[in-house]
Amino acid sequence: MTAAQKAGDPGIDTERRAASPLLIKLVAGVVLLAIWEVGVRTFAPAYVARPSGVAAVFWPVVSSPEFLSATGDTLGAVVEGLLIALVAGAALGVAMGRSFVVDRLLRYYVFALFAMPMVAILPLITLWFGYTGGARLATTVFAAFFSIAMSAADGARAVPTEFLEVSRSFRTPRWRLWFDVVLPASLPYLLAGVRLAAARALIGAVVAEFFVSVNGLGMYILFNSRSFRHNQAMVAVIVLAACGVGFEALVNQATRRYLPWYRRDETPR
Repeated sequence: MTAAQKAGDPGIDTERRAASPLLIKLVAGVVLLAIWEVGVRTFAPAYVARPSGVAAVFWPVVSSPEFLSATGDTLGAVVEGLLIALVAGAALGVAMGRSFVVDRLLRYYVFALFAMPMVAILPLITLWFGYTGGARLATTVFAAFFSIAMSAADGARAVPTEFLEVSRSFRTPRWRLWFDVVLPASLPYLLAGVRLAAARALIGAVVAEFFVSVNGLGMYILFNSRSFRHNQAMVAVIVLAACGVGFEALVNQATRRYLPWYRRDETPR
C-alpha cells in the first residue's frame, strides 16, 4: 500500500466512488433525463411528455380510480394468461422433450407459432372471441405459451441420464418419473422460459387492448396519447416497465429461495 493510499488520497477515493456500478447507473439515468427534458423543451411541442411533466402528474394519475382499474384489468389478464400458459406449456414441453413421437409431430408447429407476430394473429382471435376481455386473455396465453413449451422441452431433453437410470433401477412408475425427476430437473430451463413469457404476455395484453379497445393500461395509453395528454400516458408506460422489472426480480428471488443449487455461469454485473 502506498503512502497516498494510507493517507486516504482524495483522488483515489474519487476513482473508487466513480467506479461504483450503482453510481454509474444513477449518473447515466440523470444525464438521460436531462437530455430528454432539454430536448423536449427546445424542439418539441408543449404537449409532448417530459420528465418534469411526468413527475408532476405521476401521483394524481397512479392514485386515480380510472388508472387503478386499468392496471388491475391488465395485470389480472397477464397473471391469468401466464398461469394457463405455464400449466399447458410445461405439460406439452415435457412431452416433447421426453417423447420422440410427440417431438417430431409438434416441434415445427410450435416453432412456427412462436415466431408468428402477435399482431398477425389478433384479427383471428377477435373473430373467435369477439371484442371482449376474452380476446385479450387468448392473446396473452398465445404470447406466453410457446416460450414456456420450448424451454420446458429443452429442459426435459437435458435431464442427466444418471437421474433416469437410477429412477428406472428402482422401478419408478412412468408418471412419477416425469413429476419427480424430469420436471424438477427442468426447472432452470422452465424459469428461463417464464421470464421470456412474462414479457411477451405483458406485450400481448397491451397490444390486444390497443386492438380490441377493452379497459386496461393499453387503452389508457392510447386514449391519453390521442387526447394530447402525453405525460399521463407516459406514467402508464413507466408502470408497465416497473411491472416487467418487478416480475423479473420475483423470478430471481424464487430461484434463489427454491433452487439454491442453481447458479448461472455468468457473473452478475
